[in-house]
Amino acid sequence: MAWGRGWARCRSTPAPTAVPGGFRVEVGRPGHRVRYVLHRHDAAVLDDLGRRLTAPGTWIKAMGSSAELRGALPPHWTMAPVNHLMSAPFGEGVVTPPAPYAVRIDTTGGAVVATVVDSTGSPAASGRLAPAGSYGVVDQVETTPAHRRRRLGTVVMRALADHGAQHGLRTGILVATDDGRSLYESLGWTTHSTVAAAFLPEN
Repeated sequence: MAWGRGWARCRSTPAPTAVPGGFRVEVGRPGHRVRYVLHRHDAAVLDDLGRRLTAPGTWIKAMGSSAELRGALPPHWTMAPVNHLMSAPFGEGVVTPPAPYAVRIDTTGGAVVATVVDSTGSPAASGRLAPAGSYGVVDQVETTPAHRRRRLGTVVMRALADHGAQHGLRTGILVATDDGRSLYESLGWTTHSTVAAAFLPEN
């Protein structure tokens, strides 16, 4: 639930509501109208959701493997790439990006945004952090194509961790793609579970 609350704040969606085995979020975006997230693989709950939910743009995410989720859902559900639930302790530390980059922290919205800008002030990399109790949920860490392979993602992650630690957040949580997982592991993040996903396509 901590990850769900933080994710919702990062994405500016309504707060998640509890459902059997997990939570539901009204995402409200094309192709991704509503999301159900289950804390563990429960074949009975997944079978019920898979048969009862019919609206295009509905997603189900569940801790466990794609094979388990595929086996629990009717065949008209489309599988999506697997993600990874990860966590790490937050700690304070000075973040110094390579020249000519600089880091900006924006705290004016529902989530903290760390942005690395280039010499012209244009965004090169960014990420978001939202509190959920003592947890800090990291989301949408991205580097623009022209600025990749310069460790700017590492700068963003350390800036968010430093800000979180200074504001009483002890542990970071995120859900990583396969590509992002290696970066986070290099920064000391631990993988706890795969997160399988399926959806009903919206034509």
